Amino acid sequence: MFRITFKERPTGVTMLVEGRLVADFAEQAKELIVRRNLPAELVVDLSEVTFADSAGEEALSWLSGLGAKFAAESSYALSLCERLQLKLSPVLP
Repeated sequence: MFRITFKERPTGVTMLVEGRLVADFAEQAKELIVRRNLPAELVVDLSEVTFADSAGEEALSWLSGLGAKFAAESSYALSLCERLQLKLSPVLP
């Protein structure tokens, strides 16, 4: 299972990623961002990600390069952010 949900906030957008971020799903995530106007502040919530392969990790690094910040509440998501040196942001309501 894989799902991406966008939540508009006054200062930007939170992108909630759920499930396994692998191969084709990683490319779909990148395409969703490219098709949207990049918000002033993009927070990618990885709290519900259960696994990311090398393509998923590359997509997260790409998002980081665009200035995205990352939220993580689970131990896997925190480990992923630490390993990829992703800038953390608090989980927003």
